[in-house]
Amino acid sequence: MDIAGIVQNRSNADIVSCDVSTKVHDAIRLLAEKRIGALPVTEGGRVVGIFSERDVIYRLAEEGEMCLSRQVGQVMTAPAITVESGTKIDEALSLMTRRRIRHLPVMDNGAMSGFISIGDLVKSRMDEVQHEADAMRSYIQTA
Repeated sequence: MDIAGIVQNRSNADIVSCDVSTKVHDAIRLLAEKRIGALPVTEGGRVVGIFSERDVIYRLAEEGEMCLSRQVGQVMTAPAITVESGTKIDEALSLMTRRRIRHLPVMDNGAMSGFISIGDLVKSRMDEVQHEADAMRSYIQTA
């Protein structure tokens, strides 16, 4: 299965993101309100980075509370590591493991078509394994 199978029933309007000029404290509030761990960061409609809980922790450790008044564009992880909707789930999981990241913007034709987490990928893979196990049980029972 590929990433398209995960994002196909999601609306782009549901993607929660922020602009590079958003203040860090406002982005943190958005993460908390939406109960999410990361935001794609855009500039002029393009994805230019990712702002995550880790970015907050690292900056607080380095700078203290002064980082909260900075712009997200100054503290985000950039450039954003992305995948296309045709990327296989196992490839995306491998990429996330190698790069030690938990979120990926899904880009198609230069535009963001989705935003996935490692949890989305693990759930999809587990569903696939369960489906295979059910098919094997059914085959054994009818053989």
